[in-house]
Amino acid sequence: MEIPLDIWLRGEVHATSHVISVATGEPGRWTDDDVTAVLVGMLRALEQAKNPDAGEHRRVAMRGFSWIVNPYDGGGVVIALELSLGAVIAGPFDVAERDLTAMIQRVMAAERAAMPTAGTTVH
Repeated sequence: MEIPLDIWLRGEVHATSHVISVATGEPGRWTDDDVTAVLVGMLRALEQAKNPDAGEHRRVAMRGFSWIVNPYDGGGVVIALELSLGAVIAGPFDVAERDLTAMIQRVMAAERAAMPTAGTTVH
């Protein structure tokens, strides 16, 4: 699926448009894995907008950003992520706001649960 993005980098006066290709089905049939793929694609696109030489397969940790699912004036919803680096908005998607919000909440909770607990040291 090709997903339109708007990317704004902190310190810039304008946003740029991009498209990412993510192997997902229709948004109404997304699984948590599909949502993860979309979020990772969004984060990588933002990083590459700031650092064009960044590897496109760098590991992505889903923490350190704010997110929201918002209704879109033309119909559907958008996903907006904000980081200290800037912001990226994807969509619109034809899926219920509450359903997409619930999926992102599950994905983020699973990411937090998979992180090592405080005090765990790996040498």
